[in-house]
Amino acid sequence: MKKFMIIMTVAFLCLTMALPALAASTRAKMEESIDVMDQLVSIPEKTIPPALLSRAEGIAIIPGVIRAGFILGGRYGQGVLLLHENGKWSDPVFISLAGGSIGWQIGVESVDVILVFKTKRSVEGILRGKFTLGADVGVAAGPVGREASAATDAQLRAEVYSYSRSRGLFAGLAIQGSALQVDDEADAGFYGKEVTPPEIVRGDVPKVPESAERLKKMIVDYAGKAR
Repeated sequence: MKKFMIIMTVAFLCLTMALPALAASTRAKMEESIDVMDQLVSIPEKTIPPALLSRAEGIAIIPGVIRAGFILGGRYGQGVLLLHENGKWSDPVFISLAGGSIGWQIGVESVDVILVFKTKRSVEGILRGKFTLGADVGVAAGPVGREASAATDAQLRAEVYSYSRSRGLFAGLAIQGSALQVDDEADAGFYGKEVTPPEIVRGDVPKVPESAERLKKMIVDYAGKAR
């Protein structure tokens, strides 16, 4: 029993020391996500249609996804997921995106990725565990501009629209095979304690950082332009 108590005490101290560093990292990632959303709302004619976002079940914003490769390629990034629940947007759940590809490629690039989820099944799948785009749900490069009428039949059948932003421009992104996963450590760092995704989505976290409210307001205001 004494050995168990020592182990638990050490684990608690390690978590206590790690949380401040995690908090700073997640606050920075949130500000990056807000910057991506700010760029999106500033050019509605050349970016994600507001009408698409107004009907979405969720949105993931993943700034600075690193794409690198030499023959074998890969991508990795961290960001946030917000769900549209009961007529309002949830607080952000931190997620990671990772994937690989095979083909002739060389170099390193950083892009911002936005995913718009059209069905509740697609967003709930992420909260239940590791979730692969193109395998667990259909994903397609999203239409750009105020009107979504340019989308192909294949896109309209997709459950997730994907976008990338590079050098200030948004464009549809082919991202099949990438896996999304909840980042529990980042959630703990941002909210100051261990929390579960359902608690975050339900609004059961008592102290939510102001930056989360700013991001939610930006999404609400942009989606409202569809009306």
